Amino acid sequence: MNNSIKEVKTVALFLVLFIVAFLLPVESGNFQSALLASFDLIRWYAREHVVMCLLIAFLIAGIISIFFSQEAILKYLGAKSKKIIAYSVASISGSILSVCSCTILPLFTSIYKKGAGLGPAIAFLFSGPAINIMAIILSMKILGVEIGIARAISAICFSVIIGLLMELIFFKEEKNRQKEFIDIIPQKQEFEFWKIALLFITMILILIFANWGHLKTENQNIFNIIFKYKWHITGIVTAALWFILYVFFKISLRKIVISGALLMISALIAIHYFSEHKLSPLLPVFSGIILLCWTILTGTNKWIIKSWIFESWNYAKMILPLLGIGVLIAGFLFGSKHDNIVINGIIPEKWISNLIGGNSLLSTFIASVIGSFMYFATLTEVPIVMGLMAMGMGKGPALALLLAGPSLSLPNVLVIRKVLGNLKTFIYVFLNIIMATVVGYLYGNLL
Repeated sequence: MNNSIKEVKTVALFLVLFIVAFLLPVESGNFQSALLASFDLIRWYAREHVVMCLLIAFLIAGIISIFFSQEAILKYLGAKSKKIIAYSVASISGSILSVCSCTILPLFTSIYKKGAGLGPAIAFLFSGPAINIMAIILSMKILGVEIGIARAISAICFSVIIGLLMELIFFKEEKNRQKEFIDIIPQKQEFEFWKIALLFITMILILIFANWGHLKTENQNIFNIIFKYKWHITGIVTAALWFILYVFFKISLRKIVISGALLMISALIAIHYFSEHKLSPLLPVFSGIILLCWTILTGTNKWIIKSWIFESWNYAKMILPLLGIGVLIAGFLFGSKHDNIVINGIIPEKWISNLIGGNSLLSTFIASVIGSFMYFATLTEVPIVMGLMAMGMGKGPALALLLAGPSLSLPNVLVIRKVLGNLKTFIYVFLNIIMATVVGYLYGNLL
């Protein structure tokens, strides 16, 4: 019986694929534009995010998995920790990162698998992309102070409320999951906590400064001053990382010197031959990541340090394929919009602008749904919303898009589903959409 059902499903799958292939509208200009948008977005994503964001995030996730004790995760983020402590730690640590909806995924996965409660883990997952200080300031300057303040307050509240609701909805299931961590025997740490903290903080700083954005304003401010010197700061922090590895983790000095020299050469090549190209930082950053992995794998006999790289690779294998598929689908559906390039997806832009016009409940809901599946890189949501407002979108749908958009995306949802399962992912997305719709509607009609 089971074999018969399996064969029927296989036949059905082949039939569906054949019908899709047979009916592909390859002559359609809209279809060709959507295909181009799909590949343009995946190319842009590979250039702008994989090296600068994701590879560094995988290394940070590896640190959490290998070096952070399970007792510490359970103490501060576990189901039995005090709610105010767990949610404060989750939301603050997430917001400090200020990363996009994809880069937060390896870090979320690592703390959840280490024993963090569902609620605090969700708060961390939401706060990283949503509570972005630079994006909120940019919202104030371009879209108006009131919408920037509304975005900031709503995002902070959302991270806690959605986390608490997820914890309440899945209380029994989460209680059973936490039983797996009750009888954990504390293990002796190979390295003192402060050494691990130094390594962790250094990697976080590299992630933050390597991805520091530019606020497009006429006035000089601290954010743009940091942006001007971001690679100098990143270089100093990277040098500190090599120093920490040598002094505190006993990595071979010879390996570090060789890696440092090769990294300097790659930086000089980028400066002298590719300085005018916007992708010039990719060479030293990618070289630095490869050299770091090589140094650790060959520069020590301690298996726990080598495990850091292997664990990071496990996260990459799990997450990268799903993100790639998600970005391709998002580009095909919604188009590719970056660096003054606009390529329409299969869904015409006029349809979107008509659906989210005004401040009605329906338009606000549609804006929340579109924001939940469309991919927004850090800081790009503001100019996109500005363009849509110029086409008639009301302030309510605009706020809904700003709340649902940065924290979710189709690539993000595919990975969350892999970690949490279908039901939890559906409820998480549903809560995001409903809360963004309600707050956006109230904001658009009351204020």
